[in-house]
Amino acid sequence: MEEIQVTARFNIHPDGHDRFREIADECIRIVDEEDTGTLQYDWFFNESGDECVVRETYANSDALLEHIAHVGEQLGAILEVADIDLEVFGDPSPELAEAAAGLGPRVYGFHGGAARA
Repeated sequence: MEEIQVTARFNIHPDGHDRFREIADECIRIVDEEDTGTLQYDWFFNESGDECVVRETYANSDALLEHIAHVGEQLGAILEVADIDLEVFGDPSPELAEAAAGLGPRVYGFHGGAARA
């Protein structure tokens, strides 16, 4: 499986809600305009707005590395107003594993599955 899926869960600090949403909008714009291998990039907020889940799918490890290069500055800013819990699904390349190591992701290797078109 070449695709890499990511679930990023953010717990937003009480004084960071507005800034978090500003950065989220900036990330979405950047991905829409610059990323070439991002297949899914969806942001969801809970009812109270203090938690956010981002569902992401990338064509492969290189596509996720490209994404990190594009939004790295924004990710740094968002981590000033929120805590992250990161899950990676698939088989990341050694380069991707090294690039993401500082975020402490839990990585789940692909076993098998079924899909419908």
